[in-house]
Amino acid sequence: MIEAGFLSKYIFSFLLILLRVSIFISMLPFFGSKSFPVQFKVGLVLAFSILLTPVVEPRVKEAYMPVLVAREIVLGIALGFIARFVFFAVEIAAQLVSTTMGLGMASVFDPEFGQSTEVARLYGIIAMLTFLAMDAHHDLIRVFVKSYEWMPYGKMDLSVLMGQILSVVVRMFVLALKLSAPVLIMMLITNLVLGFVYRATPQINVFFISSPVFILVGFLVMLFGISVFIYVSGIYIGSIKDELLKLIYALGN
Repeated sequence: MIEAGFLSKYIFSFLLILLRVSIFISMLPFFGSKSFPVQFKVGLVLAFSILLTPVVEPRVKEAYMPVLVAREIVLGIALGFIARFVFFAVEIAAQLVSTTMGLGMASVFDPEFGQSTEVARLYGIIAMLTFLAMDAHHDLIRVFVKSYEWMPYGKMDLSVLMGQILSVVVRMFVLALKLSAPVLIMMLITNLVLGFVYRATPQINVFFISSPVFILVGFLVMLFGISVFIYVSGIYIGSIKDELLKLIYALGN
């Protein structure tokens, strides 16, 4: 029979690992999607936790458990946010594009973000396929496993963490502007052209024809800009690993 001392040796480590793993997996792109069955997520979290328990040895006192649990929750959320920041940027860019094209009212349920627009769903699918084609999910999992080696339990400077998160938030909005810029610029040019048309021939009902023109121009720009979208999003998806490593290294030193 398994001795009680043997179980008590690993139960503390297992619970702490389970806490960080569960938060990270729930926010991980593709695996944390709402379309995945809950049983799959639970099984994946338990499998990772069981595999990591024998090799991770927490050196903390039980008296610091509340503080340690709070830090693990904050750290798990931070790692998950960085892992998904590209997809948050894609969602913001798609919302901007949908609003300027007049498609903001055409909303559907997106399994990644909940209520969203058709453009956001299209952009999200392209970004997710790029993410999987680059094998980025395996890189993120490897970096997460390494986080237990480079960043021990309870060792976290909140000022450093906030600085790293703010840096990622800035990159997220910059990426959103880059992805939406082609459509936004063309919508501005189209508005100027329609304004000149109205000044030249006031008899034309510009308001009536502007909606289909915006949709046509917007979809044409999106169609011809798919390769650029994949290239730009691919660069930032490849940088997710570096951002995680930067955070872990900064918190571990």
